[in-house]
Amino acid sequence: MSCSDSLRVIGVLILTSLAPVSGSEFQLDGDYLIGGLFDIHHVSGPILYRHFTETSKNKTVYFYRRFQLMRFSVEQINNSTDLLPNVSLGYDIFDHCSDVHTFAGIFSLISVNGTVRPLGKANKNLSKVIAIVGTYTSTETLTVAPVFMMDLIPMVSYGAATSIFSIKKKNFPSFFRTVHPNKDVIEVILNILLHFDWRWVSFLYVNNDYGRDGQETFINRIKETEICLAYTRGLDYDTNYQQVFRQINIQKVQVIIVFAPEWTAEALIKSAINLNFSNKVWIAGDAWALNKKLPQQTGIRNIGTVLGVAEPRRQIPGFWKFLDSSRSQTNNKTNEQQNLCNQAFDCTDLSAENIMAADPSFSFPVYSAVYAIAHALHNVLQCGEGTCTDNMRVYPHMVLAEMKKSNFTLLNERILFDENGDPTFGSFSVVFWNHSGFAQDIGFYNFPPSFKFFINSSKIQWHGNGEIPVSVCSPECPAGYAKQSDKIQQCCFKCLICPKGTYINSTENPSDCISCAETEWSAEGSTSCSLRTVEYLLFTDIKVIVLLVGTCVLVAIIIAVCVLFTINYNSPVVRSAGGPMCFLILGCLALCSVSVFFYFGKPTTLFCILRLFPCILFFTVSIACFGVRSFQIVCIFKIGAKFPKIHCWWVKYHGQWLTIAVTFVVQCILIIFGTLYGNPKAHGETSWYKDKIVFICDVKIIGLAASLAFLWSLCCLSFIFSYMGKDLPKNYNEAKSITFCLVLLFLTWIFFATHYLLNHGNVITAHSALSVLLSIYFFLMWYFLPKCYIIIFQPQKNTQQYFQGLIQTYTKTISQ
Repeated sequence: MSCSDSLRVIGVLILTSLAPVSGSEFQLDGDYLIGGLFDIHHVSGPILYRHFTETSKNKTVYFYRRFQLMRFSVEQINNSTDLLPNVSLGYDIFDHCSDVHTFAGIFSLISVNGTVRPLGKANKNLSKVIAIVGTYTSTETLTVAPVFMMDLIPMVSYGAATSIFSIKKKNFPSFFRTVHPNKDVIEVILNILLHFDWRWVSFLYVNNDYGRDGQETFINRIKETEICLAYTRGLDYDTNYQQVFRQINIQKVQVIIVFAPEWTAEALIKSAINLNFSNKVWIAGDAWALNKKLPQQTGIRNIGTVLGVAEPRRQIPGFWKFLDSSRSQTNNKTNEQQNLCNQAFDCTDLSAENIMAADPSFSFPVYSAVYAIAHALHNVLQCGEGTCTDNMRVYPHMVLAEMKKSNFTLLNERILFDENGDPTFGSFSVVFWNHSGFAQDIGFYNFPPSFKFFINSSKIQWHGNGEIPVSVCSPECPAGYAKQSDKIQQCCFKCLICPKGTYINSTENPSDCISCAETEWSAEGSTSCSLRTVEYLLFTDIKVIVLLVGTCVLVAIIIAVCVLFTINYNSPVVRSAGGPMCFLILGCLALCSVSVFFYFGKPTTLFCILRLFPCILFFTVSIACFGVRSFQIVCIFKIGAKFPKIHCWWVKYHGQWLTIAVTFVVQCILIIFGTLYGNPKAHGETSWYKDKIVFICDVKIIGLAASLAFLWSLCCLSFIFSYMGKDLPKNYNEAKSITFCLVLLFLTWIFFATHYLLNHGNVITAHSALSVLLSIYFFLMWYFLPKCYIIIFQPQKNTQQYFQGLIQTYTKTISQ
């Protein structure tokens, strides 16, 4: 036997013991019947069947209000001349008070004369109702809906919000609802969280189909946001609230979302008051946001601030008058007539004021559900111009077909359903439980396409210091700090300051410090990079001007010396200084000084080549000249007498010029090699200063090593030869001058090397130019200027006789 067959057999057994009560508010005869399932009582927690009709049921006025609203809707339709004219609607309503004890009323609705059609029988006469209004909870609906779906009886729920009714339409082909599904409520809650920037929240839900669906929808929805779920817990009748509150405090959560029906929320809030769980923000779902009792509960203000998502409160015209008339009739009945319910429920003590003052939630969904069925029946009966088709047999599937086409206006609201049977009409209100004990409207949420979300925060009386509470796992990082996630919750992180040379863009990527470009810089903890200032030696710099003037003076002196030596070319002083070799030395020194000009201005590849290699080449030739000159002096006065053949060979083959030529060729080859492999080029150095780009000439060490090594080898060799001739005749003692110049040269470049290692920047460039200039000045001042002084101021010493006398005196001294 199948499950459906079993349900029908059980229904027959139940119906044998269920008798309707005559004259009950739960029944009304009519041409067509609408079934109703309402939770006039609600049973919390598991109870045995024997307790089902006893006082363990809790009478709730807001449930009774919805029940009366269905009665009113049917009566209003029956009194209408436009909707279903000359057709009367009836109803058969059951107190559907439990999620599990439901089938007595359900089988009564689908039976005729106590008979339930077995599954597979095609007798369409056994159809007592054309549609059902109800039920309220998702669990109840999931329990009873399959029974109605088998016969395609339209079932319009006014409270079942679980997503399963939307995503599994093939399992619920005749299901509709006039309440928005959970995803819409969650969307409004999410907008509230985003509006107040609450990113660390807890989600408490009733542990049933409705609550679990809400929790799953919320978790899926916040994945696209920066909101984190710190704590979640399902609530039921035996929940340990003290433990729940302790966990929330441990997580330091300030915002609590409660997605539960009225009875679960009441138990939670009362426990919070009793346990002194205070100063939190509570966000109520639409099931309890308009609760009437809790806002007036003693100690409610201690728990904090309560916001909520609620169905907009609408005034339904005529409902008050209906209740007043209905209550008057009920109070005039005898004791035998006071059992008006088809369940044990004494409702005679409820006044119209009590009912109207009850929680109005889900009132319009009940009202619109009845009207949706009536409009569908209106279309089935082809009503128009005050009449409807007579003697027409109406089957539930015919009503179902018309309900799918629903399109009518009710209380200025256009009633439409989508392909899943979900409403495409309506909006939500955002409410605040004020200190007067009422739920006050502070905002609204309109569904697309006319989407709009608004909250008037000034109407909210926040707990504590009156400011909007903050609910975050970790406070926002200060400017210039990056978030380091703890890899469990994205809302929990540490703040690390961005090091220098990086910055943080909190808008695009708050987690990573971004490196600045080569042309930019930043201090530690920066939010942006600044352009580096470009630095190189300008021609207008005072240091540069001094060096340029010094270079010009040097060139002028060299020219003057050349002129003086040319005039006195045949004099003994000029000949002893080197004769024609003096002009080669002076020319090379002048060309070396020209390289100083290329140390200034913005470096280019050409400047870098002209700065280094010509200077090295011509200085090498100058040193070679001095080295050869030192060797000649030593050779004449010391080696010539002991090794006459070597001296003859040197003189015969012009050894001095041959040596200089070889030196020049070798250095040229080394410089060409250095240019090719050293790759001299302009380079912007960024590592020396955080806020500057220093333009320098960058040359690979392999390019300079050979040339410099050859140059310094010549310097050392020249020093050795010049030092050997330090005791020669005074007027022939050029060796002493060369030795002194080389000593100054060594000291200058040793000082430069030390300074180069300890400093950086343009000061090194300036020091390098100064070292080149000083090196030239030393040879000019200590080698050539003394000769000029003798020529100009001591002409008596610039004679052949004077020089021969000095040589004879030195020869005698050696022989002795």
